[in-house]
Amino acid sequence: MFVRSLTVALACATGFASPVMAETTYPLQLKNCGVDLTFQKAPDSVVTVGQAATEILYALGLGDKVTGTSVWFTEVLPEFRETNARVARLADNDPSFESVVAKKPGLVAVQYEWHVGPQGIVATREQFADVGIPTYVLPADCWKKDNSTGSDGTRSAMFEMASIHAGVTQLGQIFDVSDRADALVADLKAREAVAIEKARALDLHDASAVFWFSSAEMDVDPYVAGRKGPPGYMMEKLGLKNVVESDEEWPTVSWETIARANPSVIVIARMDRRRFEADDYEKKLAFLKSDPVTRQMDAVKNNRIVILDAHAMDPSIRNVTALETLVEALPAFGLK
Repeated sequence: MFVRSLTVALACATGFASPVMAETTYPLQLKNCGVDLTFQKAPDSVVTVGQAATEILYALGLGDKVTGTSVWFTEVLPEFRETNARVARLADNDPSFESVVAKKPGLVAVQYEWHVGPQGIVATREQFADVGIPTYVLPADCWKKDNSTGSDGTRSAMFEMASIHAGVTQLGQIFDVSDRADALVADLKAREAVAIEKARALDLHDASAVFWFSSAEMDVDPYVAGRKGPPGYMMEKLGLKNVVESDEEWPTVSWETIARANPSVIVIARMDRRRFEADDYEKKLAFLKSDPVTRQMDAVKNNRIVILDAHAMDPSIRNVTALETLVEALPAFGLK
């Protein structure tokens, strides 16, 4: 669906947008997550630290400028497989500062401040600036969000798709492809509107949910979605109550606490990453059905479990697809 609708949107932009008006005027000045950036021209190359940044650049038709990627949760979107196969993968997870710098990129595009930020585990933005490499952090990771509270941060307000749109728009400006960025944003907005309208028709009032991303160990407190991140946004749009009340992005909450809340639906992440045993969604399912606490939950007993792409649970252009997936899955659970 994403490929077809985006193709139509791009065609419309090509047919009706003025090429002159779409051009970026350099020097381009931007404020990005508290850092002032100036671009004298479009960067000739870019390395990504984070799958969300990678897929936005691919969606903008900039695959030929991407010279290295890192931090992968799942396989790249199918429409970008051919492009991605030509790009060096610096690391499945966290790249080294040296491996990124060795590519001599004109820009480093980052998904999380946790990787490149004030206490970045790859490097700080100042360290990259010291070697003449600008960094751009996707706004969704600092949009009404405090990243000084642990690796995943805490949100002060509900996640907004506008933060994704902002990242798409600004990357379009940086690389002088604003027409493509406008078309992508228009497509995301249109699909979101349709999904929300379908969600309203579900008329869910008393249903609840929990999103389980992973766990450091199979039998310890899981990492579940806080109430204000992308999953919280999805639940709000679907009319589901999040049984997790924390504003942290991915807090750990005991299964005993979750079981007492007895969510109507459990959403579990499917990913290719294998940092933890619980990254494997089949092991998540087996745990839910065998653990003496979790197997008593109504959602487990009645198989009201949705398997969702892990990367779609974090801020990315996949958030709309996740909303669409949930809207299609929920009617079969009889929750009205």
